[in-house]
Amino acid sequence: MKFVHIADMHFDSTFLNLSDKDIMGDLRRLEQRKVFKKIVEYIKQNKIEYLFISGDLYEHKYIKQSTIEYINNLFKEIPKTRIFIAAGNHDPKIKNSYYNKFNWNENVKIFNSVIEKIETDDCYIYGYSFDDFYCEGCDIENIEIEKNGKYNILVIHGNLDGAKEDDKPYNPISRSLLEEKGFDYVALGHIHKLDYNTYENQKIVYPGSTISLGFDELGTHGMIVGELNNGLKLKFVPLDDEEFVKRKLSVDNMYSKEELIESINEMNINSNEYVEIILTGRRNFEINIYELQKFLQNNRIIKVKDETKISLDLEKIANENTLRGLFVKEMMERLEKETNSEERNILERAIEIGLNALE
Repeated sequence: MKFVHIADMHFDSTFLNLSDKDIMGDLRRLEQRKVFKKIVEYIKQNKIEYLFISGDLYEHKYIKQSTIEYINNLFKEIPKTRIFIAAGNHDPKIKNSYYNKFNWNENVKIFNSVIEKIETDDCYIYGYSFDDFYCEGCDIENIEIEKNGKYNILVIHGNLDGAKEDDKPYNPISRSLLEEKGFDYVALGHIHKLDYNTYENQKIVYPGSTISLGFDELGTHGMIVGELNNGLKLKFVPLDDEEFVKRKLSVDNMYSKEELIESINEMNINSNEYVEIILTGRRNFEINIYELQKFLQNNRIIKVKDETKISLDLEKIANENTLRGLFVKEMMERLEKETNSEERNILERAIEIGLNALE
């Protein structure tokens, strides 16, 4: 049997944290559609029998009916492929969700909030859906898998070995328990990082987010294609044509904003890259990120982040018997007490602005 496994598409995400550029959200939403169409075309061409979607297919708070209809119309194009959806924490199967109120195509099965087992010609497929935005467990320990020659597959959204307090509301699942149960494949969702070939004979898999949702999801994104036939064969197929990358740029030897703007505009950036520039080093002039953005010529540069440090000898200035010496001394005392890195950066900027005003 052949299958495709995806998760964490997040259709109609707002992408609010991606960029100050309004168009970026629209572009990524269009790219979501493009990638989903690629998945369906791949399924058609390769006669894939099963599609497993392990949660967060869409954003419950923002999803439009037109997007649901778009997804379902694509499902209609692959009527011989059986589609199994396990709702996650962003698309829970709550009362007013589209999983409940929309008339999905007949080849689509959406699991309920009690673990279900569906028998097909060649396998048993188990699944569970969130029925709220949080879930602290789903009774996996009570599953008894079949041992009659058919494959056993689990489709679920959850946090594998989630030991931290923040992990507990998102269906923490024990890897050792899953291995003990003996599933032939576990199709996971929730973690946006690809995890499918990190150890030998891996059967418990995160495909990662289907497209990158931002600069905290670098690298390639796509789907897992698998085959169960006297063993498990897996491969990762990239789908997202765009790639989010971070580039560092040192300002140590720059002495004006004009020099910085020229350096950024001369950077070699590929046409399929969305780039975040991270400024590093010791700055010799004030850097205003918002003003800087106005002069950038390459629209592939989405964000600029300032991680530079002030280049002045603050200890020397603090020993001056001047107004600026008293100012720096007091600010440095506050810096020494502050442990939060973000607050320290704000204080350093305040020193720089204050010194410029006192010149």
